[in-house]
Amino acid sequence: MLAAAAFGAADFCATFLGAIYFFVVAMGRSSEQDASVRSATFVRQPEAMAKAELKTKLNDASVDAFIDQQPEAVAADCRTIIKLMKKATGEEPMMWGASIVGFGRYAYEGASGRSGEWMITGFSPRKANLTVYIMMGFEKEAALMKKLGKYTTGKSCLYIKQLSDVDLKLLEELIVKGVKAMAKHRIK
Repeated sequence: MLAAAAFGAADFCATFLGAIYFFVVAMGRSSEQDASVRSATFVRQPEAMAKAELKTKLNDASVDAFIDQQPEAVAADCRTIIKLMKKATGEEPMMWGASIVGFGRYAYEGASGRSGEWMITGFSPRKANLTVYIMMGFEKEAALMKKLGKYTTGKSCLYIKQLSDVDLKLLEELIVKGVKAMAKHRIK
């Protein structure tokens, strides 16, 4: 269920983009072609999606080198998050793709049929904000989230402009809860 939630957004996006494509194609057709376009059906094909390879993978790139490339204030925030996540997971940080620092791994199978491994928790310093990945999501933590500070969220993403915008003790509690929620899916 957690894995389906984490990757459900990708499935939704694929379906949504298919619907947009259908609309654009239909708008560019003549009236004779309309009947054929209306009869065309865009169906997600889980077997095709399951075969698509995930681009963001665990790799051997240097976390320290990646952090050192960040602006000084961002690098300092990253080092603080590394300490929190290392403590919560007992794992060393590893690079996932070119810009995500992850801790631990879990096995998932999405609604599309895609399966693989993903990080238990992690973060990425983006241009607009620092993205913290909490795979359990935030729905069950409404009380904690009210006290956390300034942030926005996505399905499993916590977007923070800078660490000073949030209560670090509450952020640590959220990370620990997220790690515990993923325990039964964890790969050791």
